[in-house]
Amino acid sequence: MSVVDKVKDTRTFMEESFTELQKVTWPDSDQLRSATLVVGVFTVLISLVIWIMDKISDLVVSWIMGIFGA
Repeated sequence: MSVVDKVKDTRTFMEESFTELQKVTWPDSDQLRSATLVVGVFTVLISLVIWIMDKISDLVVSWIMGIFGA
């Protein structure tokens, strides 16, 4: 494949991509705000769950290490 063919393929790809982007239904401001809020809340909740699991595992390991005098 020559350089000219690669340039033509790239141009075709860009034109098709632009055409497809024009077909997209973009979210309005309220939908975007709502989705962002959901993602933020979900991220905080999952972080909290992971933190709680970490603290519990730390306590269990410390307890086991204490039993064996470590």
